[in-house]
Amino acid sequence: MSPEEILQQIQAEVQVCTRCELHHSRKHGVSGAGPANAEIMFIGEGPGFHENETGIPFVGGSGKFLDELLMEIGLNRDEIFVGNVIKCRPPGNRDPQTAELAACDPYLERQIAAINPRVIVTLGRFSMAKFLPNAKISEVHGQAMNVRGRLVVPMYHPAAALHQRSLQPILKADFAKLPELIAQAASAPEYMDDTPEDKEEPKQLSMF
Repeated sequence: MSPEEILQQIQAEVQVCTRCELHHSRKHGVSGAGPANAEIMFIGEGPGFHENETGIPFVGGSGKFLDELLMEIGLNRDEIFVGNVIKCRPPGNRDPQTAELAACDPYLERQIAAINPRVIVTLGRFSMAKFLPNAKISEVHGQAMNVRGRLVVPMYHPAAALHQRSLQPILKADFAKLPELIAQAASAPEYMDDTPEDKEEPKQLSMF
């Protein structure tokens, strides 16, 4: 199957998924959106009210802010893939639970494998924890790390920056680094060599 076909298959599976309790309140599963050959992949936490209504990721207030951040660095939605660690909205937009994260993780792993992005940007602490389980976002945000052979950049979630305005300049500064990081990844093939057999923690995490 082509990467496009794999993403379409995942999207169809998410719509009828019953792996966790979130399907009971689901209106639309939100698998993700973007080209199968995207160089950069953004991974948030979970769908909110507007995403559940439309089936499209990042369409509420945080999505508009994400669009602004992308515009400032010369990118748009047509060039990136954006999704979440969980594919259905938690009731009341509560935090994802461990069982829900585990249920959705195979979908996300298949998406990453199909897209094979040069850079993965995690938005928020739950998506960061998938790659940097022992990290503190306040200490590692905006830092590029080679995690299991892939370039990962943890960042604050746009929704957090909307609620806590002091985070907005920090998030903008972190986004400003992305064009250079994408260029670095393009000339650094070791970032593309995904070797799941060797899952050592990133060296940066030794400080925690």
